[in-house]
Amino acid sequence: MSDERPTLAAVVRAHGERFRRQAATSVAQRRALADIAACRTQALGGHLYLCEKCGHRKLAYNPCGNRHCPQCQAAARAEWLDKRTGELLPVAYFHVVFTLPHQLRPLALENPAIVYGILFRAAAQTLLELSERRLAARCGFLAVLHTWGQTLEHHPHLHCVVPGGGIGLDGSGWVRPKGKRFLLPARVLRHVFRAKVLDRLRQAFLHGELSFPGRLTHLAQERNFRRLLASTKRTPWAVHVEPPFGGPEVVLKYLARYTHRVAISDRRLLSITDEKVRFSYKDYAHGGRQREMTLDAVEFLRRFLQHVLPKGFVRIRYYGLLANCRRREQLALTRRLLAAPLVEPADKTASAQSAPQPRRCPLCRQGNLLLVETFEALRPATVLFFDSS
Repeated sequence: MSDERPTLAAVVRAHGERFRRQAATSVAQRRALADIAACRTQALGGHLYLCEKCGHRKLAYNPCGNRHCPQCQAAARAEWLDKRTGELLPVAYFHVVFTLPHQLRPLALENPAIVYGILFRAAAQTLLELSERRLAARCGFLAVLHTWGQTLEHHPHLHCVVPGGGIGLDGSGWVRPKGKRFLLPARVLRHVFRAKVLDRLRQAFLHGELSFPGRLTHLAQERNFRRLLASTKRTPWAVHVEPPFGGPEVVLKYLARYTHRVAISDRRLLSITDEKVRFSYKDYAHGGRQREMTLDAVEFLRRFLQHVLPKGFVRIRYYGLLANCRRREQLALTRRLLAAPLVEPADKTASAQSAPQPRRCPLCRQGNLLLVETFEALRPATVLFFDSS
């Protein structure tokens, strides 16, 4: 292969067509392949800059903006975190992870929108209902869906970041959990979460919302489907609660690790050959040791594309006090109850400061780079490296 540095885009450009010939793909997966391959290339157009001092010319190609592209997530993460700054409260925060058991993962792969939606709703109802019942308070939190493990295998789970407490049901005060414990016991969370997931899956089956292609054909029979659900009760469901990890500043850094992450980052890719992709991963079964794995490029892309979400599926969601429909008024009430200063959204001045500023010339380091020409994206027939229709 060429000396192109190891990136996900390089893998797609080198092996995407071979993968397409060997595997069936969804519209969303084809779109992701095409966008990632074209990202920051002439296919998407770009801008030509000229240094006002030394005449140095710099060409910058446009990003694809696909949410599964590792090159495009840093800017999206920074913008999202900036908007969240004013929503953080001066309380300790907890990290709660709800994981779908392995028996249900094949069902999720074939029905991602439905099963991932059930995962969100079951986790949200578990936290909201139990906080009202056991803490007599209304809590709020955000949940982020991840569907991968370190080796890109299918491992759907929700990361929930939850403030330590909630507004009392009568609205008169902020209710905190005792000591440093989480709002709710993990064993109770596991029991309620499992019951809600299984009940929603039964309802989805009865309403004909699930599909059972290929190896799942036998599950179309109700008897076999009920056996599948019953099999999940023989092993503990994983609901993990981490101790409080600090106030707002720590939370922002923590969120940055989860919100706009994709299945694999470019920095984990070590080499790309004519047939193989080598990457690093953390082996959590052995103390988080750094290890390396080599996969056939087609298998690597198959694993990666498992984590491309259906078009329009929202992977960051807000609940309770942070629900979009009432977030501002609930946060204002919470700050009054906590006697904390109100944090106004970033003003226009701050927005202007965060807007793109003239860039210093990398050659002479004295002049600014001025935009002199804009290149439009190529026609659709040549923009896409693969047919995404």
